[in-house]
Amino acid sequence: MDSNISQELLINVFIPNTPLHDGAMIIQGTKIAAAASYLPLSDSPKISKSLGTRHRAAVGISEVSDAFTVIVSEETGDISVTFDGKLRRDISNEIFEELLAEHWFGTRFQKKGVK
Repeated sequence: MDSNISQELLINVFIPNTPLHDGAMIIQGTKIAAAASYLPLSDSPKISKSLGTRHRAAVGISEVSDAFTVIVSEETGDISVTFDGKLRRDISNEIFEELLAEHWFGTRFQKKGVK
């Protein structure tokens, strides 16, 4: 895609039943590099069986790369993040903003483990 990040583009990509809705969006630097991407699934037994493919894929890519992932539940709107194979579930908007800023600007992400 090589597109600038904008509110309008993010909303359009994540509207259900659109071509780019399924799969992950990959952001590199300040650009959207790809959308509708499929990620490797984690086999970790620590991930709750109640979590689905979206969470397993987010943990999976963070196990094999330096990716910081954001997962938004379609059912509840709850936000979770992963980094270094660790999952933090159902975080507040305030905590999300702090973690995103820490990652984006290169400060250390606190590994809390799978919850």
